[in-house]
Amino acid sequence: MKRFALAFAALLATGSVFAAGTAQAAPVIHDQTGFFVHLDVAKVLSSTDSYGQCGIVPAQLRYLDHQAREHVLDYRVLGTGCASDN
Repeated sequence: MKRFALAFAALLATGSVFAAGTAQAAPVIHDQTGFFVHLDVAKVLSSTDSYGQCGIVPAQLRYLDHQAREHVLDYRVLGTGCASDN
């Protein structure tokens, strides 16, 4: 009986070591900018707010694709806070 308990404890310890090794965070994928970029967006995590900025400013879109991988897209956008805009 003690041998069975010892074998079971060893099995649990071995399983937890393998489980800890596979729980690493996946790297964030940085997408390339361009005119014809096809994005697989399942959920938007965050996006840059360009309100109150004037001219062309850098922006960023963070999203998850349909395989739950996180992506980052850096791009430039025209700000909407210029005083001369109507």
